[in-house]
Amino acid sequence: MVLITESTELKSNSDKKQVPSVETPTPHGHEQFKPNTTVAAVIHHQGKFLLVEEVEHHKNVLNQPAGHLEAQENLVDAMKREVLEETGLALDPDYICGIYYYYREDIKLHFLRFCFVVELNEQLIGQPQDSEILANHWLDINQIKSKQHILRSPMVLECIEDYLAGNKISLSQLKTNL
Repeated sequence: MVLITESTELKSNSDKKQVPSVETPTPHGHEQFKPNTTVAAVIHHQGKFLLVEEVEHHKNVLNQPAGHLEAQENLVDAMKREVLEETGLALDPDYICGIYYYYREDIKLHFLRFCFVVELNEQLIGQPQDSEILANHWLDINQIKSKQHILRSPMVLECIEDYLAGNKISLSQLKTNL
């Protein structure tokens, strides 16, 4: 822990007294590393996955509905918000298929991604509310693999493959005081 010490002089009549140093700790975590916490959703119906098309660095890319955790927001609420903003659909997650720690060399950022799964009984069509989302696409795994070169990150396909492998983490494992 880094401590800041201060010393204050007091003048009393003609005497000068030195007040002992007071230690003031820096805010907890001030110098700790903090990855970008993000959420994503694998939204599935009968072999197809809902992906969003967006622009990143002047290039169209495909991604799951995904985004950053906001202050005072729990992970499930963050996923619901991102899905609504990027697809126009109000959906609840069924479980998590994986938690991913990923470094993007091109932008020098670390990400901690929680990937949720939503199983649908019917293929829904929504209207994105976020102006940065160009379109929503329902694609099967072969179509997604053929478009790997335009996936926003390798995590897009990795999340889908973990879903297909049957990875399941119960939502009850997420604890929050928010």
